[in-house]
Amino acid sequence: MGKETDTDSYIRAPDPMAARLTRAVTGRDQTGARTEINVVEERPLTIFLNAREIVTAMTIGDYPEYLALGFLRNQGMITDADAVLGVDYDEEAEAVVVRTDQRTRFEEKLEKKTRTSGCAVGTVFGDMMEGLEGLRLPAGDVKLSDLYALAGRINRTPSIYLSAGAIHGTVLCAGGRPLVYMEDVGRHNAVDKVAGWMFSEGVSPEGKLLYTTGRLTSEMVIKTALMGIPALVSRSGFTAWGVEIARQVGLTLVGRMRGQRFVCLSGEERLVWDMDPAQVPEEPRKSGRKGAE
Repeated sequence: MGKETDTDSYIRAPDPMAARLTRAVTGRDQTGARTEINVVEERPLTIFLNAREIVTAMTIGDYPEYLALGFLRNQGMITDADAVLGVDYDEEAEAVVVRTDQRTRFEEKLEKKTRTSGCAVGTVFGDMMEGLEGLRLPAGDVKLSDLYALAGRINRTPSIYLSAGAIHGTVLCAGGRPLVYMEDVGRHNAVDKVAGWMFSEGVSPEGKLLYTTGRLTSEMVIKTALMGIPALVSRSGFTAWGVEIARQVGLTLVGRMRGQRFVCLSGEERLVWDMDPAQVPEEPRKSGRKGAE
């Protein structure tokens, strides 16, 4: 039997060698010697909902259909009740058109825009807190053994972050298994791609967990909650508003997860201490693992 690789468990995994996502650039290092490194590409992607232009996002260019669907879903412009007739990507025009069978709520949403803290200028249309009132996230356990298994697997997964940096990742997980790993220049784009995949494939949020390489901000908490996912985990730190919203909606929020260490600031009732953290090796001071503060 062959040895399992770090991408074998994924339904969608990063492809650091994919064409057009990075390019080699030559420069000089601190000694004056010529050097060549890979840098991440940024491309505009204009999202249309039916005949209306909604937004132009800067993205690395992979999975444009998932990004468009997830963005519209996370903004509340399309819902589970909307029948999506098609998602058409035009590479030359750098645009995606999402077509539905009837009018949506996008006119109302476009009346107000709130600029968020997301990298690459995340934009939330309408009331950021809309949809959170009365929200009840699924119950379920979050085992420590699963958290440590996920952290180890995800941080070893070949990715654009490890090959070029300057990028964020979001991973949809079930138990101790990572399922879908999306990357982009903004953490909001990465989570929107995951949301778009879930919407497209009809995947339930129950029993799922999101792992992100970025900060646990209000935007990330809101998007995770609106996707119906009950737990959000990161190697990075928290914002106060992110913690406040997570506590309001009952989201399990785990941050600063490095080696044996982590901090849970919300939803600790889901945690199951099914192993001794001392069994987990400490992370070396100089680590190539992901983390963006």
